[in-house]
Amino acid sequence: MNSLWLSENFGNKYKKNLDSNINCDVCIVGAGIFGLTCAYYLSKCGLKVVVIDKNGIAEKTTGHTTAKITSQHGLFYTYLINSYSEEFARDYLLANENAIKNIENIINLENINCDFEKQSSFVYTTKKDEINKIKKEVDNVNKLGLHANFVTKTGLPFEIEGAVQFPNQAQFNPLKYVHGLCKNINEIYTNTTVYDIKHENGELNFFTTGGTIHSKYGILASHYPFLNFPGMYFFKMYQSTSYIIGIDTKKTLGNGMYITASSPTYSFRTANYNGKKILLLGGLDHKTGFPVSPAQSYEALENYAKSLYPNCEILFRWDTNDCITLDKIPYIGLFSNVIDNLYVGTGFNKWGMTSSNVAANIVCDQILGKENKYSYVFNSNRVNPIKNHTEMKNMIVESTESLFIKKIKDSSISFDNIESDSGGIIEINKQKVGIYKHPSGELYAVKPICTHLGCLLSWNDTDKTWDCPCHGSRFDYKGNNIHDPAFLNLESYDLNS
Repeated sequence: MNSLWLSENFGNKYKKNLDSNINCDVCIVGAGIFGLTCAYYLSKCGLKVVVIDKNGIAEKTTGHTTAKITSQHGLFYTYLINSYSEEFARDYLLANENAIKNIENIINLENINCDFEKQSSFVYTTKKDEINKIKKEVDNVNKLGLHANFVTKTGLPFEIEGAVQFPNQAQFNPLKYVHGLCKNINEIYTNTTVYDIKHENGELNFFTTGGTIHSKYGILASHYPFLNFPGMYFFKMYQSTSYIIGIDTKKTLGNGMYITASSPTYSFRTANYNGKKILLLGGLDHKTGFPVSPAQSYEALENYAKSLYPNCEILFRWDTNDCITLDKIPYIGLFSNVIDNLYVGTGFNKWGMTSSNVAANIVCDQILGKENKYSYVFNSNRVNPIKNHTEMKNMIVESTESLFIKKIKDSSISFDNIESDSGGIIEINKQKVGIYKHPSGELYAVKPICTHLGCLLSWNDTDKTWDCPCHGSRFDYKGNNIHDPAFLNLESYDLNS
């Protein structure tokens, strides 16, 4: 099943491959909501902007989000106050509140029909021992200037112990929104991969599969930066996978957007589909590359949905990858201090709808030479993240395991252990080989080494993909790259050799 947002046919208007060398003021790599928002703002300012994507319009992260437009990012403001200061937390909050207004203004100005609805957002708990945390968050948010409420009654189909309510938040259809943005952007090239960027004589050359783009400025809006150096973002964040199902509950649904205060994570929001309201139920996140079974992902969500709505019908099923920073704050600004005209927005930590607009405003202001009062909060070259010793240690241990130790360990499975419609890594002639057995009986063999930085991949039996536990790249069972930061396909392995 595909994402609800990608189920609608938007036509071929923006499906155009680059086939020549071109010049521009700003080249943006990535046609998701962040890249297209940057292109929208800069085009409005009269700059010649080129957007390029190896896939189609918003087909990856943006097309797989829950699309909540909210400044409520979990129980986050207590964390920000304790880790930084009240002023820092207030500026994070105001930046995201402004983003909600900015999105609404764009929708009204451009007359974009994207199912935009104002909603209250809730972080809730069903556990009595979490009530104090909930109440503390309410107090802190009110201290920062946003009126938040502590409530014990919501539109959820079960009782809760308490929740933080943020009023005047919103939700929408992200694909309809970004296609509305595209109407204001002249040059968008899809199905074209950028494989290298060179900084030469103060300007940038973007080398692609269809030609070279020569630009004064560049923006990496490709979710996870595929350019490793000098930014080294692979050292500062990881990817998390979560799951979403769209269901017809066969009941009248109320309003509101909801998420649990702690694990296991469950997220609720409604959406429009074929003239009726359906429920989007998501959650059960885990680090990308660490295999979980269908019973721990989609089946678990479906069983939970049926416990709440026994007669419900599953209409959609999809997963998504999110970039998680070590300090839980996005990286926005210069890609690196040694390149003064290449910018980045990444690490949106599952809250990409508002974060993408915050990022677009900061980056566009920097390109236009304007001051942005919130840029310091999201400084992409800050050193704070590496002070998160626990997360940093986990990343180093996991990367070392996949880069070195697992490569020399003997495989624990044999060819005969792999069942039909499943995969695994075996050893052939002292070489690791990834095998997938198709239900038709056909075998697919790849070299299971990530084309990003060489980590050993793991088999994902839920989505039938090869996933990287180091940085979250993903490949289908044939070896085709489907998620960054890798952009090259896996090498195939000839079983007959």
